[in-house]
Amino acid sequence: MPRGNRLDVAGVAQHVIQRGNDRQPCFFREADYLRYLQDLCEAALKFDCRIHAYVLMTNHVHLLVTPGALGAVGGMMQAVGRRYVRYLNDALVRTGTLWEGRYKASMVDDERYVLACYRYIELNPVRAGMVPDVADYRWSSYACNGQGQPDPLLRPHPVYEQIAPEEEGRRARYRDLVAQGITDDDLVAIRLYAQRQRALGSSQFQQAIEAMLGRRAGLGKPGRPSARKNVL
Repeated sequence: MPRGNRLDVAGVAQHVIQRGNDRQPCFFREADYLRYLQDLCEAALKFDCRIHAYVLMTNHVHLLVTPGALGAVGGMMQAVGRRYVRYLNDALVRTGTLWEGRYKASMVDDERYVLACYRYIELNPVRAGMVPDVADYRWSSYACNGQGQPDPLLRPHPVYEQIAPEEEGRRARYRDLVAQGITDDDLVAIRLYAQRQRALGSSQFQQAIEAMLGRRAGLGKPGRPSARKNVL
């Protein structure tokens, strides 16, 4: 069965997930995380993608990214994926597939889910039991978004910038939001829409995407999505 095109509109944020093949590790040493972030930064600049939030887990990656043009996210992910695989194969003297097929991506409604996706991504290591506190995990965007540490990879989303007028107040407000966590409903929705690669948001948002692309953007069935055991 042919693979369908992902939902993709310039200027609309996407929650992107790239997994290691068969859920095997894709980062082994500190140098690997640093190299991936360097490659991602260069690819984001090349393909006009604005990265708002990220986390590098042991065997997968989450990004919140807004493309500046149609196909920009795909170009960025292909470029960083190939470059990082060449680096890792040379460094570890390995061969074979690293990534689990195509990356997954769901479009994200600014009005409802952008900040939820920020928190979902950065709280991943806490949910996984890797660290007790979000600030304890080194390989995420929280150090920048919540604590103000410089990160050349990141560009704030307008919704993030609107939570407070000044930078310090913005970070303090964001820390409060992260401390509140994420609701069970949002957690389920973010996971399900990412897995199905649909447009996460209101019916109005989904209808607008459908009108632009001429194809279904929602799940197609009304009601609350069912819980899934697969953790993204």
